[in-house]
Amino acid sequence: MSNDPRVLVDKVSYTYDEANEPAVSGVSLQVRPGEFLAVLGHNGSGKSTLAKLINALYLPTEGRIVVCGMDTQDEAHLWDIRQNAGMIFQNPDNQLVATVVEEDVAFGLENMGVPHDEMVTRIQQALKTVRMTEYASSSPHMLSGGQKQRIAIAGVLAMEPSCIIADESTAMLDPSGRREVLDTIRELNREKGITVIWITHYMEEAALADRVIVISDGSIRLSGTPREVFREVDTLRALHLDAPPMSILAHTLRAQGMPISEGLLTTEEMTEEVIRLLCPSN
Repeated sequence: MSNDPRVLVDKVSYTYDEANEPAVSGVSLQVRPGEFLAVLGHNGSGKSTLAKLINALYLPTEGRIVVCGMDTQDEAHLWDIRQNAGMIFQNPDNQLVATVVEEDVAFGLENMGVPHDEMVTRIQQALKTVRMTEYASSSPHMLSGGQKQRIAIAGVLAMEPSCIIADESTAMLDPSGRREVLDTIRELNREKGITVIWITHYMEEAALADRVIVISDGSIRLSGTPREVFREVDTLRALHLDAPPMSILAHTLRAQGMPISEGLLTTEEMTEEVIRLLCPSN
């Protein structure tokens, strides 16, 4: 596997027509092959604009973006970029274009001109990967929100991307749907090595990533591992964001003088920490 970044964002800014301020301002970022990167930010922070820039739906006002070695400004590579960096949007209904699940998954392949026999194989494999094979002949619009989003993921997977960009793709789902979609994406990341850019406002989702960046007012304000980012509770609050509950509890206890370790993320870690403090080894 090449050591070149899967996605390179180099001093990128983007300003919408008639806007006074840029939605993305001077952002530089590298995403490694196989990395699971979470992008956090409040509404209007610029995180969704960044996603659309990476997918070449928007082109930078300044700077450049290179995806799988291809510059998004190069019109000759636009389709290749979108094939290699598949986009999953917030509302799955906006991505469902057919009346039958397997036809929906086939949509991108038809646009690519994939031969029929190969198309059938790819559709079957994609549906199997997201555990939706039994719904191949169903109507997408009769499925649950989580199932619809998994069909959207299958449509992207069938195109064999090296990167998946998920833009708030669990925001409209109930907790069960959110969990099944996130589990599917994490499995693809771990088992198939697909690079994931996971844009969310759910702290508990970001806590599962390899790396987290926090965007506010179009700029990257924090970057690091989940433990490094979520220990910055005061900074997150100043950016109108929260941290996982255990990170907040650890921060509060430390402020009150308790020798709690930094970087705690889960209930299990907090339990182990409390046991360590109450029952120190001799």
